[in-house]
Amino acid sequence: MPTFVYDDPPVRSSRPIAAGLLWSSPWIVGLCAFLLIPLVLSFWYSLTDYPLLKPAVFIGLDNYTSLLQDERFWRVVRNTTIYSLFAIPLCTVVSLVLAAMLASPGVKWPRLWTALIFMPTLVPMMAAAMIWLWLLNARYGAINVIFGTLGVVGPNWLEDAAWALPSILLTSVWGIGQMMVVYIAAINEVPRSLYEAARIDGMSAPRRLWHVTLPMISPTILFNVITLTIGSFQTFVMPYVLFRNERGQKAAGDFYNLYLYDNAFVYQKFGAACAMAWMQLLVVLALTGLMLLASKKLVHYRGA
Repeated sequence: MPTFVYDDPPVRSSRPIAAGLLWSSPWIVGLCAFLLIPLVLSFWYSLTDYPLLKPAVFIGLDNYTSLLQDERFWRVVRNTTIYSLFAIPLCTVVSLVLAAMLASPGVKWPRLWTALIFMPTLVPMMAAAMIWLWLLNARYGAINVIFGTLGVVGPNWLEDAAWALPSILLTSVWGIGQMMVVYIAAINEVPRSLYEAARIDGMSAPRRLWHVTLPMISPTILFNVITLTIGSFQTFVMPYVLFRNERGQKAAGDFYNLYLYDNAFVYQKFGAACAMAWMQLLVVLALTGLMLLASKKLVHYRGA
């Protein structure tokens, strides 16, 4: 009968594990120091009365309940929500249209136009806000000066409450260059054979965009919409520069992160600010989950 020799299983050395932990330790330390620990502390502070310069006192859910009864809280929620509902589709449509135009074979100097549209995204947000503060000036701003040469009286962008939202929406288009570049890269990856088949079937350019381009780049659209949603709910610099002055915050230009900033650094209510941050996080996570859930039916993933 044949004899079988059973070897003992090899003893695993701890050196590879230790080496892996050593090489990944900078990332692990950074993750704990700058994400996990601040996350846990912020949740704890949201349950306390913490004026920064005094010890935190546990008060339970009082910060959350007081925010829900705060008139300004609901105003900033309304302003931020309305802004997001308009800014997300506006920026998505404009960036998609520009990307489709620049990715088409007949356009001249596509790289030049792409660079010009992308260039504003390289400007720091504070500097861009100062530029828009000058452009939207009712008396000396370039936009109203151009309107004046056409015989049209420009609106009072920064002082009239009715024009607060249009002003912020106008500035939101400033940063679509990055989204547009991502869309151009996605469009260039669409197989040319699909466009040739669509042309043979007699599809016009708008129909090819709707029935060929958009389904094929839908994963990229999902990614950009999710990042745009997160950014729109966290808008801060533009409304802070445009609408905050020595007379105080204007109600029409009051946004969620501005109130969060005031609670933390103006009113010295760090616990309330942490509570607002956690409420914002939960809303963004819920919206992201809904978009990912809807993407199962709306997003087309190509096979390998």
